[in-house]
Parts: sequence; structure tokens; C-alpha cells
Amino acid sequence: MPGQLNVLLAEAGVPYDVVEELDEINDDFKETDLAIVIGSNDCVNSAAEDDENSAIYGMPVLKVWDAKDCVVIKRSMATGYAGLDNPVFYKKNTEMLLGDARDMADDLLSKVTEQTR
Repeated sequence: MPGQLNVLLAEAGVPYDVVEELDEINDDFKETDLAIVIGSNDCVNSAAEDDENSAIYGMPVLKVWDAKDCVVIKRSMATGYAGLDNPVFYKKNTEMLLGDARDMADDLLSKVTEQTR
């Protein structure tokens, strides 16, 4: 994970031993059916890889756009800390769920649970 996310995950009580490093997880996205992104912008921004003119070009990011499908949960389409738009949000394999992250994640979980009963 990008460094700042390790701090946020620790504050949320996520055990460090279940967190994958960028170089360990990025290749796996190509074989991933679904990536769910909650409240991120810059750390999943493909401009860091694709746009040499971007202010974040070269920044380490999670390549969620390589997954078959990607669902992004955010409060709004506002830019992240870097103030940049995120091309991932407009890719054909991305669906946006705008709203409170906890409410949206709980709603997704209940829908999945209903489908598996």
C-alpha cells in the first residue's frame, strides 16, 4: 500500500499482516474479477502511470483499473489531495457509487448476502 494508507489502515484497526505491498498486489489485478475502491483518488489514479505531464506521474499507485471490473465508492466526484481528476472513474470497467462509504459498503454487503442465500 502507498505509505499514507498504512497509517489510515492502522488507525482503522486493520491488522498489518493482511495488508499487501504494492509490488506484491499490482500484478494480481490483471487476474482479479472485482476491485472495490473505498474513498480513494490519488492512490488509484492511472495518470500516475499513463500521463507524463501529470503532477503525480511516477507516484506508486494501486492498478485497480487492470481488474475485470472496478467499483469506486466516494462521497462525490471531487478531486483528491493532488487536485487532479482521475481517469479510472471514467473507464468502461468502472462503476461509481456516490455516497457515504460505510452506508454504501453495508448496502453492497447486504445485497451480496441476499444473493448467496
